[in-house]
Amino acid sequence: MDRFNLEKHLSNIYSSFPEGSRRPVIGITTNHNGIDDTVRDCYRRQVVKAGGTPLLIPPVADKEVIISTLDRIDGLILSGGADINPLWTGEEPSPKLGHINAARDLPELLMARLAFNRQVPTLAICRGIQTLTIALGGKVAQDLGEVTVQPLRHSQDADFQELTHTVRLESGSMVAQAYGAERIAVNSFHHQCVTHPGEHLRITATAPDGVVEAVESTEHKSIIGVQWHPEWLGDDGQPLFRWLVERSEEFSRAKLLHSQILTIDTHVDTPMFFHQGIHFEQRDPRILVDLHKMTEGRQDAVFMVCYLPQPREGEEFCQRVKVMQDGHNIALEKRISPRQYADFVFSKIEAIAAENSSYLSLARTPDDLLQAKREGKKSIVLGIENGLALEGDISNLNHFAQRGIAYITLCHNGDNDICDSAKGNATHGGVSKLGEQVIRRMNSLGIMVDLSHAAESSFYDALEISSTPIVCSHSNSRELCDHPRNLTDQQMRRLAQKGGVAHTTLYPGFLRTDSEATILDAVAHLEHAINVMGIDHVGIGTDFDGDGGVPGMACASEVINFTIQLLRRRYSPQDIEKIWGGNWLRVMREVQAASMGER
Repeated sequence: MDRFNLEKHLSNIYSSFPEGSRRPVIGITTNHNGIDDTVRDCYRRQVVKAGGTPLLIPPVADKEVIISTLDRIDGLILSGGADINPLWTGEEPSPKLGHINAARDLPELLMARLAFNRQVPTLAICRGIQTLTIALGGKVAQDLGEVTVQPLRHSQDADFQELTHTVRLESGSMVAQAYGAERIAVNSFHHQCVTHPGEHLRITATAPDGVVEAVESTEHKSIIGVQWHPEWLGDDGQPLFRWLVERSEEFSRAKLLHSQILTIDTHVDTPMFFHQGIHFEQRDPRILVDLHKMTEGRQDAVFMVCYLPQPREGEEFCQRVKVMQDGHNIALEKRISPRQYADFVFSKIEAIAAENSSYLSLARTPDDLLQAKREGKKSIVLGIENGLALEGDISNLNHFAQRGIAYITLCHNGDNDICDSAKGNATHGGVSKLGEQVIRRMNSLGIMVDLSHAAESSFYDALEISSTPIVCSHSNSRELCDHPRNLTDQQMRRLAQKGGVAHTTLYPGFLRTDSEATILDAVAHLEHAINVMGIDHVGIGTDFDGDGGVPGMACASEVINFTIQLLRRRYSPQDIEKIWGGNWLRVMREVQAASMGER
């Protein structure tokens, strides 16, 4: 009778359940048959055996329900079932279209797309691979006959456990790594199939007749879709469920860490798009950083700069701004000056913060940032990219300090009256006499000196002039990518010796020049900087909306992917906290404290 002894079962739980242990929660989409929401029990059996906690998700199209569900799960299974209505892809139904389940289509398409935006590890099975593909912009054939004249047995009447044919797995793909093989036998039974995976997915398995049998993310995300049914294959289906549970556990750890630490991106150029009438409070496709994307990526704060384009020889600043507008209207005076333009941008940011004060805060100090985190708000800190904004007048530093500017990037792509640029003509041979006064005044006002974009001569001059640590808000390693904008190892060492920080950026051309850069290249640059300078002198400044962004970390919604990459490399929570802003806050505190001492 022990089987029916409740107290004995409770005793077993309490005696074996370690404090703080947690199995990742795997959401499983369910079928709908008119009165019941159901799913085959083999799904939850496979999830439990793989080490996960199954949670059934009914087909509900309510946005708040979907978002709340995604916030509470660590992984997602898009389960099998009926065909998807081809009207979702703009196609008319074929006579060969099978049974559709209207109750599932919209909820699951929304679920798949929002899970993608939130980086939720996803395993899509049979109907699920088709749902995933359509949700991410791909194409699905309504019948196998559209794909191959003599299809193999992708049979609907086969036993669920029957292996109907083999598939070839792409070498090095996630699905091949999960199985440890490049050819396996599978139990497909379907007639809809993927024809074009779209830009976010790639084909990683095919049947001998050419039918697509698996897809996965092109962007180093934890997403696999398969056309067969691993849930029915017992131990032979476990590789995919173990893969999902492992990736979900990893995602769960990253989410927990982001809830505990302050995550800061030290350089974004989003104000460059203000003239297009962007909506920061929405998920605006024209920008890479907004409130929704920051929330999806579990990001706390961004240093939002006013970028001032350096006029070319014989060109006025207002002409350069007009070029930057690229035909868009902007409410500016025709002969606007650099300072006026910076004030215009900062007023726009202040207005955005005021309009969204329940969710967004303007921060000036490390304590402001930490307080906003405690209140559940996102933060914006102001910066200037190009000391051109000073118009050669030291008193303008006082003006911008009062506006709350945290740092000034001394120059951009071209020499200015402060210093020489990495892409300039060595006008001053480094920092000018005016530049020396600017740096010393910045020290006294508690404004960080940023040497991204500076020539090497300017870099070394500024290190000697400044009485407080220097920052490079968005600079990579020249050792890994030979570009004049990147830092040499010697520059990095000197920067660290002076207590400064250099933050890895995601501008593709500063990551590599021989092929497309990805998030893995950004991690490589960060790790090189750590090897040269030490863990206390590194961080991340994406350059989002200034042409920064790579597959795997293409916008603010994907910043948690960087944390996942660090966890895979076994960085400690303490080191990840330093990388995501702890080092920067140390310098920020030191610079601001020094200014208080001078006052």
